[in-house]
Amino acid sequence: MLETGTKAPAFFLKDKDGKIHTLTDARRRWLLLYFYPKDDTPGCTKEACAMRDNLPRFKNLDAVVFGISADSEESHRNFAEKYELPFTLLSDPEKKAITACGADETGKKRISYLIDPHGVIMKAYDKVNPETHAEEVLRDLEGLQKEESQK
Repeated sequence: MLETGTKAPAFFLKDKDGKIHTLTDARRRWLLLYFYPKDDTPGCTKEACAMRDNLPRFKNLDAVVFGISADSEESHRNFAEKYELPFTLLSDPEKKAITACGADETGKKRISYLIDPHGVIMKAYDKVNPETHAEEVLRDLEGLQKEESQK
């Protein structure tokens, strides 16, 4: 796991359409970077659908969501289409970002990071419940933004 208060590592990964995304794509906005084991499996589907259902709340808080797994671009495309997932899924078949971010070499660990607009990890989640994770992150994001506005 990466430590809170540290800069998130850089990455260059392709989405379902082959477009390259980087950490700097989300600069000036909050970013939920969530790692999941595999497209279209029960837990991963629950987590992705919860992110989808809560996406308007993320947008209202000026936050974007990136999901990362080792699955292929085609697998992500099929997964996103099947469940109407409107956020970015990134393919990491070489597991470079997965390993750098502590999601382990097999890509089977479910972890997330809430990253501030300056690229600093503000919250790390190493025990993720797929059904309630989106709500948990939103509560934390609201709290962090409230703290920031009071400074």
